[in-house]
This record gives sequence, structure tokens and C-alpha cells, in this order.
Amino acid sequence: MNEDRLQAIRQRIDALDEQVQALINERAALAQEVARVKIAAEGEAAVFYRPEREAQVLRMVLERNQGPLSGEEMARLFREIMSACLALERPMRIAFLGPEGTFTQAAALKHFGHSVQTLPLAAIDEVFREVEAGSADYGVVPVENSTGGIVSHTLDTLINSPLKICGEVELRIHQHLMGRMTSLADVHRVYSHSQSLAQCREWLDAHLSGIERIDLSSNAEAARRAAAEEGAAAIAGEVAAELYGLPILARNIEDQPNNTTRFLVIGRKAVPPSGSDKTSLLVATRNKPGALYHLLAPLAQSGVSMTRIESRPSRQGMWEYVFFLDIEGHAQDAKVAAALRELEAEASLFKILGSYPKAVL
Repeated sequence: MNEDRLQAIRQRIDALDEQVQALINERAALAQEVARVKIAAEGEAAVFYRPEREAQVLRMVLERNQGPLSGEEMARLFREIMSACLALERPMRIAFLGPEGTFTQAAALKHFGHSVQTLPLAAIDEVFREVEAGSADYGVVPVENSTGGIVSHTLDTLINSPLKICGEVELRIHQHLMGRMTSLADVHRVYSHSQSLAQCREWLDAHLSGIERIDLSSNAEAARRAAAEEGAAAIAGEVAAELYGLPILARNIEDQPNNTTRFLVIGRKAVPPSGSDKTSLLVATRNKPGALYHLLAPLAQSGVSMTRIESRPSRQGMWEYVFFLDIEGHAQDAKVAAALRELEAEASLFKILGSYPKAVL
């Protein structure tokens, strides 16, 4: 009786698989039709990737999801479907802070899906240059970590770059111990980036006390060495484990389970409103009493929420600073636009770095 019941369920699954596959191909055909319409109307200037549209689709996926799959898992599946369909219109090239196997690559794949070509680069300013030159469609760079703080090089590069922030990615950072050995007793040294070693200090003290810890330029390089050296293990993410074929000896060994890194997606074009957006600004004010208070007053008076503020040296004079602000809403929203006009009038330097959809997950 159980076998008959299982057979009936499997037949139903096969029938559903056939329907799902047909619907995915129908969606892909429609994506190709979208591409033909855009090319006919806009020619070579046609824009295929629309960050605001993809954010809206993913929000609808989350709103209508009723399980048993989680919203996060369902959104991941739809992200890959959209990625594959977009690749039929025109494959995209995404630059990221490399090498391959880093968390930045994981963030790029989370945002764009696996049907894009990823281009690892050695430095943040190289990512910016590649996108500025048109050699990459978009770039992905880290901007802040919930435990490690701001990535100052990204902010400094944004000051003079003509690129726009087109999106953001929030990635929960899970650190894994990986190596070719079968037991922790066979680990003689551990490679990783200094930040990862620091984030896993308590676990290492408890499980690998006295074992040499070696700081390298990236977690991906740590995984590469662990794959090549006897007795070496690495702390890195799952992408690095897959890339170098390393078994994971211990998962999620980070001391802070909510450790999250935020990444920015940078591109050449401004993004229209999606309905749930964020705007990043660069501002400066003259050095006088109450200057920052007066600078930010228009936001409070207009009811615009500021979610983050960071200061960086302006490099224009000693003890002069610029401020990076994140605010709720899109620069085209009436309330935000009014506040920005007042803020610009008060500021000695004012630059909208980008309005873009909030991270969906």
C-alpha cells in the first residue's frame, strides 16, 4: 500500500515538473520577445537589465509565497530563473573584488544569479575602472561589515567616480573550516584572511588551540593553499570550498552568528524608483559651529529617515571631512526631492551617489 502511494506521488511530481519546465521555457521565450521589442525601439542603446523591475519581481515572490519553501529559498530560485532569461537577451559581465572564491563573488552571484560572467579584479579601484570603461556592465564591491565596520577604500573611490550605486546586497557571512584531511587532529596550520581569523578566534581557541594561524590576502588564496598543501586547512566561504574541491570539516565557525557584509552594485546608469528604495549621498559643509546640525535639518523637517552616516577626510584640507549618508526613499520621491534641494543649498559639496532598490533579502 505504501509503495502504491509513493508511486502515485512520484507520478504527480513528474507531471508537475513537466508543467514547471514548460512554464519556465514560456517565460524565457517572453524574455526574448522583450529583447526584440527593446532592440527595435532603442537599437544598441537598449537596456536589458532593470534593477528596479527585478526588485519588484522578487518582492512579489516573497509576498505571495505560502511555503513550505522559505521566502529566501523561493527568491533564490526565481533569481536564477531571471538570470537565465536575462542571459538570453544579453549575457552580462560583472566585475568584482577578487580573486575567485571570495565573499564578494558570492554577493555578485546572489544578486545577479549564476548566468552571468564574473570578472575577478585585484583591487576596488580596478572594479570601478572596468565598469567606467564599459568592459563590465556592473561591479560589486564591499562597503561595510556588521562587526568589522566600513570599507573606507570603497567610500574614497566613490568620491571622484562618475558611476552610480545601482543596488545593494546583504550577505550573511558564514565561515567554514575546510581541508583535505578527515580529522581536526590532522590540521597543522590554518590559512585565512586576518578578518576571518579574528571572526573565528573563539572557535579556533576551543578546537585548534596551539595550531599556527597564517594571515593571507584573501580567503580564496587560503583555500587554494589548503588544496595544495598537506596538513593545511583554510577558513573561507562555501564558494571557495566548491571552487577548490575542498571538503568542509566544520561549518559556521564564526563567533558572531549574525555577521553580515553589505555590498554595493555600481553601474553607469541611474535606476528609476522601485517602490522601496534607498538613496546614498556625499555631502560636505563649511567648518563652523552647528554646521552638521543645519546640514541635516532638512531631512528631519521633511520626515526623511537617515539610516547611516559616515565621515571621511576630504583630502582638500587638514581636518576637513565629507559625509556619506544613506536615507530612505528615492531621489525622485517628492518628499525626498524637496529635502535634497534644501540640503544641497546648505552644503558646500553635494553629490547623489545613487538611488537604488533596498536589498530584498
